[in-house]
Amino acid sequence: MKALFPHEATTGGIVVRVSATYLPEQSQPAQGRWFWAYHIRIENGSERTVQLLTRHWIITDGRGERHSVEGEGVIGELPVIEPGGSFDYVSGCPLSTSSGAMQGSYHMLADDGETFDVTIPRFALLAPAVGA
Repeated sequence: MKALFPHEATTGGIVVRVSATYLPEQSQPAQGRWFWAYHIRIENGSERTVQLLTRHWIITDGRGERHSVEGEGVIGELPVIEPGGSFDYVSGCPLSTSSGAMQGSYHMLADDGETFDVTIPRFALLAPAVGA
């Protein structure tokens, strides 16, 4: 699993795994645009059914500028994840630099009414060197 998802964080039995891929076909370095896709797998290792309500991302570009992005759900969904279940999705991130990083959290609701935040591990966004 580590090879597919090199970044991982666990909060209260909820495991968030991440892999990121640079997409040269969607990037335009000459115009100052680099683009990555990231694949997230959320695994519910707890005893409770949980629902993802909101996301909060902190995106840092190669100049160290931080951007905060918040919103409801992920990819238009508010996934419900049963104990032992998982939810996968793929999204993307453009940057105006050839490197950066992302990290954040999901705000979850458990079936017993408790709300809590789950850590999204920090992961690098790195474009390959030109000519590589």
